[in-house]
Order: sequence, then structure tokens, then C-alpha cells
Amino acid sequence: MNDVLNVPVKMADGRETTLGEYRGKVLLVVNVASKCGLTTQYDGLEKLYEDKRGHGLVIAAFPANDFKNQEPGSDEEIVAFCTSTYDVKFPIFSKISVKGEAKHPLYRQLTASGVATTGEGPMRERLKGYGIDTGSDGEVLWNFEKFLIGRNGKVVARFAPDVTAEDPRLTAAVERELARAG
Repeated sequence: MNDVLNVPVKMADGRETTLGEYRGKVLLVVNVASKCGLTTQYDGLEKLYEDKRGHGLVIAAFPANDFKNQEPGSDEEIVAFCTSTYDVKFPIFSKISVKGEAKHPLYRQLTASGVATTGEGPMRERLKGYGIDTGSDGEVLWNFEKFLIGRNGKVVARFAPDVTAEDPRLTAAVERELARAG
């Protein structure tokens, strides 16, 4: 598998880059949305970022409009919402697609990593209860799914959308990766 840190991505301000900019750090990549029942997770994500960024954690937010049109805004509108509503300071990237034919190459690699999703069952069942097709295993299930990338650039953990930044399963995984040398 290719190094996810080398995949070209674009910041919300239009600057072309790669996640390689954060090589040697621990990354939590999250597909986000502004009009989702899980949007309040921005609070916990920002708190986690503030607590751990000095230790090498970077949260990388990738807005996506793949689930029930819950991220309809432009990159500028998304950044304005995140900063004014949740005081988000972690990097926000340009809106992408995280599933289907238009899936961004970064998410092609993340979902192909084969890392099992922690906490997936309850969210999948809840979505099915709403009559929502949850797609095939391995695909991103919904907004706010999280991929943890170690300092070595490898996907080391994956968390279901309803596993919050405060969840002990996620915080333990982040702590474990932060404790590892690059």
C-alpha cells in the first residue's frame, strides 16, 4: 500500500499539499459535516487537539457531502462555520468525496488499509433503522468516521462515526501512538 502521507490534498484555502507536511506526527483524519447530528463532535475534537497537539497530534478535517447532503457549503462557508461555532483551530481541508466512484485517493487508501473499525456495530444498526443503506464493509459509514495514522504514516486504528474524541477507546489509541517514537 502506498504511503497515505504522499497523497495530494488541498487545504480549504486552496493551497495544494500532502499530509506529508505532518510526517512524524500522529494524525486523526476525520470526514466532517456541518449539518449532521454528529456535528457537535467538533467540540470534543477541538479539545483533544488543544490537549495533545503539543505532544504531536494533528486532527485533519475533510468535509464531505456524501451523506444526506449534510455538508452543502463551500470551503469558505465550512471554515467560517467551524471557526465561529466551534472555535476549530485544527487544519480543515477542501471538501472531498469519501465514498463511491468519486472517492478521493486519500480515502481510497484509508479504506483499503484493512484496519477493523472500532465501535462500528451500533451506528450501522442505527442507520439501518432509519432506512439508510450503509454500503459495503470497508466503506466509510457516515460523517465523523476517524482514521488514526501513526508517526510512521500507517493507519493504526479506525473508529466508527459515533465513537467520539472523548471515548476511552479512541483516547487510549491516540495516547499509545503519541508515546511511540517516530
